[in-house]
Amino acid sequence: MKRSTNNILTTHVGSLARPDRQLALLFAKERGEAYETEEFEASTRQAVDDIVAGQVKAGIDIVCDGEQGKSSFLTYIAERLEGFSPREQQGEDLWVDSRETIAFPEFYDAHRKSREGLVAQPVKLVCTAPIKYCGQKPLQREIANVKAAAQKNNVEDVFMTAVSPSDVEGQQSNEFYNSAEAYLYAIADAMHDEYKAIVDSGLILQIDDPRLLTYYISQPTLSVADCRKWAEVRVEALNHALKGLPTDRIRFHTCYGINIGPRVHEMNLSDIVDIMLKVNAGAYLFEAGNPRHEHEWKVWENVELPEGKIIVPGVISHSTPLVEHPELVAQRLIRFANIVGKENVIGGSDCGFASFAATEQEIHPRIVWAKFANLAEGARIASKELWS
Repeated sequence: MKRSTNNILTTHVGSLARPDRQLALLFAKERGEAYETEEFEASTRQAVDDIVAGQVKAGIDIVCDGEQGKSSFLTYIAERLEGFSPREQQGEDLWVDSRETIAFPEFYDAHRKSREGLVAQPVKLVCTAPIKYCGQKPLQREIANVKAAAQKNNVEDVFMTAVSPSDVEGQQSNEFYNSAEAYLYAIADAMHDEYKAIVDSGLILQIDDPRLLTYYISQPTLSVADCRKWAEVRVEALNHALKGLPTDRIRFHTCYGINIGPRVHEMNLSDIVDIMLKVNAGAYLFEAGNPRHEHEWKVWENVELPEGKIIVPGVISHSTPLVEHPELVAQRLIRFANIVGKENVIGGSDCGFASFAATEQEIHPRIVWAKFANLAEGARIASKELWS
């Protein structure tokens, strides 16, 4: 992947709002309702073309398909893996009995009620048979769509997102494998096929793994030490899934999820950064733009970034409609550059802006584009100072 050799490059985490018609088709698909396959494919191609053009226009250097063909960064995997059956059983719900909901029950209950009916609700699945990868056809279609859009817009560096084994484990419960670890590694073996196909296509692979951080929020009875022990196993499984793939074609993203709330009980970066850096990736994306975590840039003063690695701190946030001023974006980037080296920093976002297909996004798309434009402008300001 490109490095910031002449200027600070810009990117983001991945998910962006889908057009209305695309949303309607995605909702129908998720509900098991009838829809025209050819119309869905044509709509997806057009949505990807438009979203790539929008990123380029905003000044984003390293772009993606905005997950236009997926109902979410997480649940898309239902059509990529065999071995699961529909159940009335819920996967892990981050906001049920979490540290945050215990502390602020009224806020989160009101937020949940306000979102009912706005977000696509996939069928709940449970593992009942050996897991195998079966998603080659939709994956290759997604790869072709984004590569075609990138060619139209003269973009060289393109990434594609894929969910981590841990997040699949957390969403779909297990009734087949004899242990949690056996289940996790079965998922990892299957997901290797998707990871390899993305890398082999020439795209940059981004692993999305918010559960690395959100597990602590969702497990109020566990200590930081308990969650670190849990995370070590999940990183080992992810590295197993990435075995044989070039690290310089892989970026790893973790975050605290979509939470426009108090965010008082989130794990500190200092409590997990060493485990995060064990992921066999060339770049690491993490939250650094929201007020709950902005101060954690100082963590990197005491962390040695491994040789050849890149950090992609979020310098614009998905958890506020406020549009960050370009000068603030520049200040954030310069702080990181002064610690780890300017060539080792790319400007990013804290999280995706439409992780789940929804009729109303938490942050309106027009605000997102304004944030992207200021991210690009802030990177230009920072570059002028750093390379002067």
